[in-house]
Amino acid sequence: MTTYVALLRGINVGGSKKVPMAELRQLLTGLGWTGVRTYLQSGNAVFITDDGDPGPLLERTLAAHFGFEVRCLVLTAAELRAVAAACPIPADELDPAKVLVMFLEQAPEPGALDGVDREAHAPEEFRLVDRAVYCHFPDGMGRSKLPDALAAALPGTLMTGRNWRTVRRLIELTS
Repeated sequence: MTTYVALLRGINVGGSKKVPMAELRQLLTGLGWTGVRTYLQSGNAVFITDDGDPGPLLERTLAAHFGFEVRCLVLTAAELRAVAAACPIPADELDPAKVLVMFLEQAPEPGALDGVDREAHAPEEFRLVDRAVYCHFPDGMGRSKLPDALAAALPGTLMTGRNWRTVRRLIELTS
């Protein structure tokens, strides 16, 4: 049995793609998955299963139940801990609401983010490590154009971001 974390992308934002967390927990439990927990309304779920790759089944189940596509990044608890451990930004010393991890479906080609103008986004910063882009927003994320620039540099790549507080909480939930 493996503990997984599912990061649902683009739900419960601006009144569209509503996925109530209680309903999500019921769906996951209905798949035979155990230890199901959710965190916040932004689509974070922890569960245990022996299904080898639960992502496709989760996406099909969500689409069938809610009537719209929900892309999901699914990581093992070990993968999530590794992403946190690899953070090149001193996240634990900063405001956790100002540190964002952009989880990527796959590692991009070398140099994929070279075209993102770091000076244009200063004092914001970002670093790519394998399948995660770590960002620091000293002045907050609210008006930042950096996430859009990163997404534009990685067209077609499934990505979803979580702030450092959420990353730490999800690690706690997998324990």
